[in-house]
Amino acid sequence: MTILPRITADQRRARLIRNHLLTPAAREKTAEAVAEALVGLHATDPATVFLAAAARMHRPTAAAIERSLYDASAGTLALERIRCMRGTMFVVPARLAPAVRSATVRDTAGHRTHALAESRKFLGWDEGRYRAVEQATRDALAARGRATAAQLAADIPALREQIVTFPGKPYEARQRVSTQILGVLAAEGRIRRDRPAGSWTSAQFHWAPAQPLPQLPAPEAKTALARHYLKAFGPVTVDDVKWWTGWNLTDTRKALAATGAQAVELDHGTGYLLPEDLDTAPATPEPAAALLPGLDPTPMGWRHRDWYLDPDHTKALFDRNGNIGPTIWWHGRIIGAWAQHPDGHINHHLLTDPGHQARTAVQAEIERLTTFLDGTKVTPCYRTALERHLTTR
Repeated sequence: MTILPRITADQRRARLIRNHLLTPAAREKTAEAVAEALVGLHATDPATVFLAAAARMHRPTAAAIERSLYDASAGTLALERIRCMRGTMFVVPARLAPAVRSATVRDTAGHRTHALAESRKFLGWDEGRYRAVEQATRDALAARGRATAAQLAADIPALREQIVTFPGKPYEARQRVSTQILGVLAAEGRIRRDRPAGSWTSAQFHWAPAQPLPQLPAPEAKTALARHYLKAFGPVTVDDVKWWTGWNLTDTRKALAATGAQAVELDHGTGYLLPEDLDTAPATPEPAAALLPGLDPTPMGWRHRDWYLDPDHTKALFDRNGNIGPTIWWHGRIIGAWAQHPDGHINHHLLTDPGHQARTAVQAEIERLTTFLDGTKVTPCYRTALERHLTTR
């Protein structure tokens, strides 16, 4: 009988603290270095990108993070915003973007097929008409350099025509066809989201022309992505990899095997770790606090979370769809939640008593976050009952 190397929950938390930059000594200088460490930053909520990076940077500023996201003066962007794992928006390092996209995006043609069908059904457009409007959109965008959907619709009246979404449902609504056309072009990598129309918390973006990312062979790309995930999140279970990537079980097992991952014994079953990381267990780090935003990649990074989250606290921290709100961390565990009051100050609630040292460290992180926000108001796009409650205190 083979005896597997054992990694305890304490050892997993030590790796999490080091690899996810949750201690001052591990913090990085740039947002791209943070994204590199975590494979990517959740970007469904624009504010998450900034807050997740800021929590892990030595001297974060919104301007510095914006440069990483949008400044292509050197010829290329440092970070790419793409729809990838589980159909979710992420900001990933530009060098990883081709592999990430090739490993996780299965059917870009399906977006176009659906858009053509909808425009035919509601607007009476044939394929030629759709493509003509699409080309006019690209031409207008190239002429402007970057533009909002509203600006493009002002240039091209056809973009203002409306289709019906979810017909016959209680939530039936009307939507400009520009949303679908821009969505298809973005899914194909022909345009990209550029600077927001408002502050860094805004979900209203400008669009800019782009070149599609290179397409890599799927097996090669999946092996590369599995390796990056194992490096950042390992040890992980098969369920963790399957959930995080959105792959089926067969592809998950193939990708794991191709990395040469080493099986290890965890408190609750078998995990996997890259061979080169097996003997690099970090020393127990100094206890440290961190305030992470809703949808942060750390709490959302594993399917099984009992080793860093008390199951009794799950209901308070997640919404009904499994989206986590803003969290407070101490020494590799989630111990509470935080939220910003409408007047700007940050309230918090501890779900367990971590002791005086932890409470002092949490207060210091609240002050650090307040300095970064510099008066900016942030409301998560997915809200939990506890987060809502904290905004009223």
